[in-house]
Parts: sequence; structure tokens; C-alpha cells
Amino acid sequence: MVETPLLYTFRRCPYAMRARMALVISGTPVRVREVVLRDKPAAMLEASAKGTVPVLVLGDGTVIDESIDVMRWALAQNDPEGWLAPESDGLIAEADGPFKSALDRYKYSNRYKDEAVVSEEQRALGLAFLKDWDARLAAAGGQFFGARRTLADVALFPFVRQFANTDRDWFDGLDLPALQTWLAGHLDSELFTGVMSKYPQWAPGADEPVLAAV
Repeated sequence: MVETPLLYTFRRCPYAMRARMALVISGTPVRVREVVLRDKPAAMLEASAKGTVPVLVLGDGTVIDESIDVMRWALAQNDPEGWLAPESDGLIAEADGPFKSALDRYKYSNRYKDEAVVSEEQRALGLAFLKDWDARLAAAGGQFFGARRTLADVALFPFVRQFANTDRDWFDGLDLPALQTWLAGHLDSELFTGVMSKYPQWAPGADEPVLAAV
């Protein structure tokens, strides 16, 4: 009998958030091991030396430790909403590359002192992407590829959320109506609120709750 896949995750990590959302929408049961990143369990590091979440360990021992790969694996098992249909690699690469770089240097500028990072400049770089995405969402009908969410929407949403929450008053005052409506919709979705359930830090021998389907 093949064991239920095992997911190492951290509730507030954007990469782990999007992986959990794909696993849930696919209806794929996984056992959850909630980790604390400053106290990473040895079992997770043995599975993936990267030391980052998510880490998905399949029943046959295969390890998937990139969030987009976890999403694509889950949707390959079952894709009830057709998330994989649009070609979204370019948009996701833009978000995970230059936008994420600006986000990190805006939110955590003290970590990049050797680069003489100016937080306001990085915020402006990130805002340029948000303006482009706002126009795209407005033209497409509310989501990136039409009226319904797809892989790109769920992959980008946790990082836009993080950017917005860095200075919420400033973000709410921006003229980005399509993006702000899009963000609010994902924040209020049953899918997102469902994957944000709190689990205790996992330790060897502890229970491994199954990630609940929506």
C-alpha cells in the first residue's frame, strides 16, 4: 500500500501557501508537517537539503521541493478547474523573478545592506509590475486568463498579498482597482482561508493532520 504523500509546510510562507492551494483544489490528500523555519526538523532536511518549504514527499519516496512543481504535480493528478490550460510560465517567471526580488528588498531592506538597497526604490520597482498586472486583469475579465482563477492567479496571489501587507494603507490608496478587487477576492476565498488553518509545530511522533479539501 502506497503511503499518503507528506507535506512539510510553514503556514505563512507564500510558496507553501500556493502549494497547499493547488493540493487542496486537486483533492489530493497529504499529511501535514508544520515546521518552524528557525527550527527545521532533521527529517525535512534529509528529504531536501535546501531547507525551504514546501517539501512534498510522495509515497514512493520521490521528493518535490519547488512550489510550482508541487502545484503542477497536484494538478496533473486532478485539475477540476482547468488551472493548467493557459500557458502561464512567463507570467509566473516574472513574479518569481524580478517582482519577488523587489518585494524582498522592499519588505526586508535591512537584509540587503551590502547592496545599498533603498526600500522606496524597490517599492517603485514592484509597483511597476502591479500596474501592468492591474491592466492585464482589467482587460482579461477579473483574473489573469479570464473570469476564472487559474494557476497564474493562485501562484501570484500570495506574493501580491505580501507586497500589499508591507504598507497596507499605502497599497489601499493606489489606483489599482482591478488588482485590488482581485486580491480581495482571493483573500476572501474559501480556498485560501481553508489552507490557512493553524497546525502545531510538528515533531517526530506527533500527529500528521490531512490537508482538508475545500
